[in-house]
Amino acid sequence: MLTLLLNILLGACIFGYTAYALIRFVKRSKKGKCAACELEETCEHETSLPRHLKP
Repeated sequence: MLTLLLNILLGACIFGYTAYALIRFVKRSKKGKCAACELEETCEHETSLPRHLKP
């Protein structure tokens, strides 16, 4: 009985985290490429460069 309960709890944790990660991914992807990036503040991508430095 305890093993069954433990397996159900472990399965719920795995599926719960999977759902959380998937929802977070979808929300970030809707923001766009650079807006969802964790390096948004320090990124040196073309879109974040000042106008006089862009090619």
